[in-house]
Amino acid sequence: MLKEVRFGFILDKVSTLNQVGLQELALDLGVSEDTVRRDIDVLSRRGLLQKVRGGAISPAVNPLSFQDRQDCFTDGKRRIGLKVQELLLTAQTVFMDGGTTMVAVASCIPLTAPLRIITNNMALLPVLGHHESVELIVLGGQYNPVTKTNMGHQTCQQALNYQADLFLMGACSIDSQMGVTASMAAEGEIKKVMFDASRQVAVLSNQEKLGTVDFFNVTRLADIDWLITDLNRDDNRLDAYRLTGLNIL
Repeated sequence: MLKEVRFGFILDKVSTLNQVGLQELALDLGVSEDTVRRDIDVLSRRGLLQKVRGGAISPAVNPLSFQDRQDCFTDGKRRIGLKVQELLLTAQTVFMDGGTTMVAVASCIPLTAPLRIITNNMALLPVLGHHESVELIVLGGQYNPVTKTNMGHQTCQQALNYQADLFLMGACSIDSQMGVTASMAAEGEIKKVMFDASRQVAVLSNQEKLGTVDFFNVTRLADIDWLITDLNRDDNRLDAYRLTGLNIL
């Protein structure tokens, strides 16, 4: 069983029961208690649960409840959110744009993570607003209530003031030949600005968006550093992307 799948199972159990035991989880998952203990250690460091002797309990403080996560995020989005944490360990300043996948990523960020996050995604505010170690910079502009993001000239101009170690880009569409495309020009423009101002770029895409194309060109795959999906990194559906030289998580 994939590590990310185990993580999702453990979080679901904690959200339902408020507490879980090592032995119970090991039996449910078909793995050793040592494996479950290591998984709980990782999730505890990320602020997603509280490790206790013999198991884990719900965290005492969390800006987005487990029930909210369960209602809002599919298993795929949660899996992407957990995978992204590996890249955040070596980043200080991070661009994050729009989409519910980005909210899932934010919900996985540890409460004590020392990050500076620059975003036009207003849906991130209630998730990250209580992270005392996160410096949150919100870009202004014209608010789109459908996407819950700020867009337009003002947004792009403000983004130009910053340089980021990493851009976490939500994918509207991604194709091994056509690259990353967007369904709205305004959305694509802010992606381009954040892309140009970042040292590394990771595109986040669930499997449904792979092999799809929209009308506004954002970037070629050759210029992207990472592709993060909800699939196993060895899945044959990623072969065409692997051939482009992308790092895949």
